[in-house]
Amino acid sequence: MFVTDSVSVFAEGTFEEQIQELVEYTVRGRPDDERASVLQTLKNIVGVEGEEKPAEIDIDHRRSALQLVLDNTKGVGQGTEQEIEGFFNLLFSHLFTLWPDSSPEISQHVTSLLSILSASPSEQSSVKYRILSNLFNATPRTSALRPPIYTTLLELAASNGQLDLVPFSKPDIERWLKEWSVSDEEKSRFLKFIVDILVQSGRPETAYEYRLLYVQSLPPSSELRQSAAVDAIAAALRQPTVFDFEPLCKLEAVIAAKDHELFPLLQIFLDGGPPELKTWADNNVTVLDAYDLDRSELEQKIRLLALSSLAFDYIGRDLSYSQISSTLQVSPSEVEKWTIDVIRAGLVSGKLSQATQTLHVVRSSARKFEREQWEALEKRLLAWKTGLASVIEVVANAQRWGSTGDVAEAIKGEQGAQVESTA
Repeated sequence: MFVTDSVSVFAEGTFEEQIQELVEYTVRGRPDDERASVLQTLKNIVGVEGEEKPAEIDIDHRRSALQLVLDNTKGVGQGTEQEIEGFFNLLFSHLFTLWPDSSPEISQHVTSLLSILSASPSEQSSVKYRILSNLFNATPRTSALRPPIYTTLLELAASNGQLDLVPFSKPDIERWLKEWSVSDEEKSRFLKFIVDILVQSGRPETAYEYRLLYVQSLPPSSELRQSAAVDAIAAALRQPTVFDFEPLCKLEAVIAAKDHELFPLLQIFLDGGPPELKTWADNNVTVLDAYDLDRSELEQKIRLLALSSLAFDYIGRDLSYSQISSTLQVSPSEVEKWTIDVIRAGLVSGKLSQATQTLHVVRSSARKFEREQWEALEKRLLAWKTGLASVIEVVANAQRWGSTGDVAEAIKGEQGAQVESTA
C-alpha cells in the first residue's frame, strides 16, 4: 500500500441520494426502530419525500445531513472491504466539500474519525490502512490535518507488526514537512514520533536517520535540544552499522553539547583509535552503563574505523599485516579476520595476499573529509593525470612505430610508476 497525493471518488446520484446511501450504511445491523428513527431524521433535514423541495439544498442543511452520518459512524461498519472503503471515500469527499480544510469543524470531525478507526477491530486492519491512506490523500498537501492522519496510520500498522505495509522514505518525510502548514514545534514532534515508532518496531538503524532530522529541527531555545543531541550520540555509538559520524558532529545541537560526558567518546570515533578508546573506557565505566553502551561492541567498531582510516592512506598500494596488527592492537593471527570484517562492512575494498602478508587496497572510506583528506585526494588525482598523460604519449609513439608489444609493456610500466607515485 502506497500513500500518494490524490484520491479519486466516483459517485452517482444527487446529494440526497448519496447521503441516503451513507446513512443507510451506518445503520446496518441496528434494530428496526433505531434504523427508522435515523432515517426519519434524515428526511426531516433534506425534506420529506413527496413534498415540494428547493432545487438546491442549502449548505447548512447539507452540513446537518452529513453531521447525521458522522454521528452514526461508530466503526468501519458492516460490509465488504470494497463497501467499507467506498463508504469512507464518499464521506471524505463530502466532508472536504462542505468545510474548509483549515476550519475547526473539519479538524474536529477528522479527529473523531481517527479515533473511531483506531478503535475498530484489528482484523480489519488492511481496509483501515487504505481508508487512512485515502483520507491522507484527500486532504490538501499543505493541510495541518495530514500529520495526525499519518501518525494514526503508522500507529495502527506498528501495533499490528505491519509497518512494512505503510512504506515511507526520508525524502517523503522531508518533503511533507516543507509542505505542511504546521508550526516548527509540531514538525519536531512528528519527527520524534517517527523515531519512537521505528525504535519500538525494532528498526533502530532506520530510526537513526530520523534522529538527525529531529535534532536538526529543534531550535536553540528548546529545552529538548541537548537531550535529543545526547540521545543521537548514544544511538550512533550503539548502532553497529553506523560508521559515518561526520553528519552527526556537524549538527549545531551536537556541537553545543561539547561539555557533555559522552562528547569525548564521540570525538574518539571521529578521529581516534583503540588506544584512545581504552583509556576513555577505563575511566568512564559508569557512563557506558548509563547509556547502554557495550564496551566490546565499541572496541570492535573502533577497530573497523581505524583500519578504514589506515587503508585510506594506502589506496592503490599494499598494506602490510604488521601495520594493521599494530594499528588495531591485535595479534598478527587476527589480522585477516579484521580485514574480512572491514570489507564486509563496506568500509574497504581490496585483495588479501597470504603469500606476501599484505592487503592491496582498492578503495577505502575516510572517517572525515577535511583539508588533509582533500590534499591526499588531490595528490592521487595529479599522479593519475600524470600517469595517464605518459601512457597516452607512449601509446602514440608505439603506434607510430607499429609495435603492439611495446605498447603493452609501456602501459604496464607506466601503471606501475603511477602506483608508486601515490606513496
